[in-house]
Amino acid sequence: MKRTIKLSFVAGLAMFSASCSNFLDERSTTKLDESQVYSDVNLVETSLKGIYANWKAVRTDEQGLIMMMGTDEIQQGAFQMKSDAQKGGLDRYDGNLNSNLNHIANQWNIRWPMVNESAKIIKGLGTGDVTPGSREAKLLGEASFVRGFLDFQLAMYWGEIPIRDLSREGELGFRRQPLKDVWTFIIADLQRAADNCPKTNDAGRATAGAAWAMLGKAYMSAPVSTGLRDFAKAAACFEKMMADYSLVPYKDLWDYTKPNTTEAILEFQFSPVYPNNNKIQFQIGSRAVQAFFGDGCFYSGYDKVVPTQYAYSSVDSGGIWEPGDQRRFESIRYDFTYYGETPTLDPIRWEDLGNDFDELLPHVKKYEDFRTDKHADNKINNMWNSGKNIPVLRLADVKLSYAECLNELGRTPEAINIVNEVRTRAWGGVLPDERKWKTLSQDAFRTAIMDERMRELFAEDWRRIDLIRTGKFVEYVKARNKWTKLSGTIKDFNTIFPIPDTEMKLNGDITPADQNPGYN
Repeated sequence: MKRTIKLSFVAGLAMFSASCSNFLDERSTTKLDESQVYSDVNLVETSLKGIYANWKAVRTDEQGLIMMMGTDEIQQGAFQMKSDAQKGGLDRYDGNLNSNLNHIANQWNIRWPMVNESAKIIKGLGTGDVTPGSREAKLLGEASFVRGFLDFQLAMYWGEIPIRDLSREGELGFRRQPLKDVWTFIIADLQRAADNCPKTNDAGRATAGAAWAMLGKAYMSAPVSTGLRDFAKAAACFEKMMADYSLVPYKDLWDYTKPNTTEAILEFQFSPVYPNNNKIQFQIGSRAVQAFFGDGCFYSGYDKVVPTQYAYSSVDSGGIWEPGDQRRFESIRYDFTYYGETPTLDPIRWEDLGNDFDELLPHVKKYEDFRTDKHADNKINNMWNSGKNIPVLRLADVKLSYAECLNELGRTPEAINIVNEVRTRAWGGVLPDERKWKTLSQDAFRTAIMDERMRELFAEDWRRIDLIRTGKFVEYVKARNKWTKLSGTIKDFNTIFPIPDTEMKLNGDITPADQNPGYN
């Protein structure tokens, strides 16, 4: 991380030169020191745009799926497990999940430059008085949001992490800090973001609504041991922003002609044109479909991840789906018939997977993009160019989170009413009486809400965090993820990831003695 951080300012200047040529014609940033750069709102604006571009890149291609793997919702495809033993450790939780696994190191490394660049903006703009509502305040709020969001993820995935507060760099160094300090820092960042981000903003950029939503998530996710978990504060945060958004028909969320709906709090902006495509379909589509119909079928791909049986099955088959829930067929593809022709496994029998062939079992559907199909008017003819927007935060997630908070506060009947609002949308606006949640105990609600969040947020990159914060990670993954169950090697310490070996070699403040317990 230290080497990455030292280079980030150079990267930032390169980013400026690529994005702000007219401005640089008048003033060369290469002659400025950091204090000048990060106190200049024009240069900060350009830097922040670069941060957003790099942040949305985290959710593209295969790297955008790594944190979904190894849960009770998503697992790797069978051929992927057979052909890549190291990555298979992400689902088996065996010896391949270790500090040398590049896929985990990449997830650590792609986030830190954005954290550090945001930290420089915060220091540069925060050295003097910032006028509320000013451009400086807006940029300070957005940088605080990005750092807070990314630190939230890093802390959920790795536990203790370095704190990049550049005003205290001499004190903090690059060491991992105690969890209470880390979460205090995250909460402070998100509170600053909530106080300073604008109510409305360009699509893909942070707003006060997004900041309040993430602050609420931080209060309900902070480890109990920190003393910072506070469901009352979390609920109050959600109450400050929910009224500014509204639910839309579920299918509209996945309609590429209707981006940034009134439900969207934050979406990463993509299109089916390189380099702004997200490449997700290439990874989540069916290998059997690809072999049969080619890359020009918009739901072909390479089975890098597939739904677990629990995530795609009906309730009467031991899964989550109830009759009439419209989310099921918007979220998951069950039928692979293409223009009247049904593919078979014959072209891929060479994979020799025995009973593990899953190329024609249910697949993730949410990110399919018909614009890439050979029958579409766009003439793109390749699913690699998939480019639907990817939701980061949306109202239904917040409503279900709010309901959790109400339940924890002893207000379970109110919590049930909130959940039924989301479920009503899932049944097209009229929720049958037998599908309404009615009387539940507080503990029964805790179990039921986890299934409801899977139905609503399937493959939206929240499941790992949900499992960790509720203490259900090992129990549910071991029972529902095929590869984890077969391996039988998952342990409690696998709830968080190992610190990458490359980080320990490059960062003198993190040594093998600082490794998370259970890993080497």
